[in-house]
Amino acid sequence: MAENCTHDCSSCGENCSSREKKDFKKKPHELSDIKKVIAVVSGKGGVGKSMTCALLAAAAQNSGKVTAVMDADITGPSIPRMFGLTDHAKGSDNGILPVITDGGIQVMSMNVLLDNEAEPVVWRGSLISGTVLQFWTDVIWTGVDIMFIDMPPGTGDVPLTVFQSIPLDGIVIVTSPQDLVGMIVQKAVNMAQMMNVPILGIVENMSYIKCPDCNRKISMFGESGVDALAMEYGIPAVAKLPIDPELTKAADGGKIENFENGYLTEFADKIFKQIYKKNSAKK
Repeated sequence: MAENCTHDCSSCGENCSSREKKDFKKKPHELSDIKKVIAVVSGKGGVGKSMTCALLAAAAQNSGKVTAVMDADITGPSIPRMFGLTDHAKGSDNGILPVITDGGIQVMSMNVLLDNEAEPVVWRGSLISGTVLQFWTDVIWTGVDIMFIDMPPGTGDVPLTVFQSIPLDGIVIVTSPQDLVGMIVQKAVNMAQMMNVPILGIVENMSYIKCPDCNRKISMFGESGVDALAMEYGIPAVAKLPIDPELTKAADGGKIENFENGYLTEFADKIFKQIYKKNSAKK
């Protein structure tokens, strides 16, 4: 048994033999149909994790896959605003129904449950983690090919709950080209390895900006080290997102589905192939 074991495996991050013998995975709602689940994570806030999650979801939906987004960032939900959602989630006798975007993406977020999206959620960790689990167990997700989970930053209660309780096919790590990137990625990588979750790819946001006159790429936050990091940790897919005012405008205006630059299209194809290849190998 690990030295720092809390004796409560459902909320413990220690990698000890007693926990390995138990399976804490929760079943989704009995009427749900969810084939693949990818979590989008970051070691710190402010790196564009939610925007990356929204772009990946839009890319999946545009490729013909039935897509869903579970917004697990309970205290800082931003997914509904990016997709222009103003409707509230509704319920039936069987369970909670997600809100549907104009493009057909199924979304569940704390903000579609609140009367006022600016209302703060001042809850302790256990209540927040329980709400995330309810998004999985109580919401009816219909015919979903790929679900993306927008995680809160860091390696706290909610990431631990999701990693332990939801059957993830992999994670995507989002970071930025600042000096702390190595340490931040390492924390996320170590948690994924501890929880035995595959790392599908890494997205470096704010990687560069293009000069409007000469189209030259300018590395405003220093030269990118994401390729070296991906090689060091064996991360198969890499993408670099620029600082793009049009992308920011689309996200702020609720038009993320209509943004057609395709920054993550190739990256999305690579991670989708990974999760489907993994299942083929099991057969």
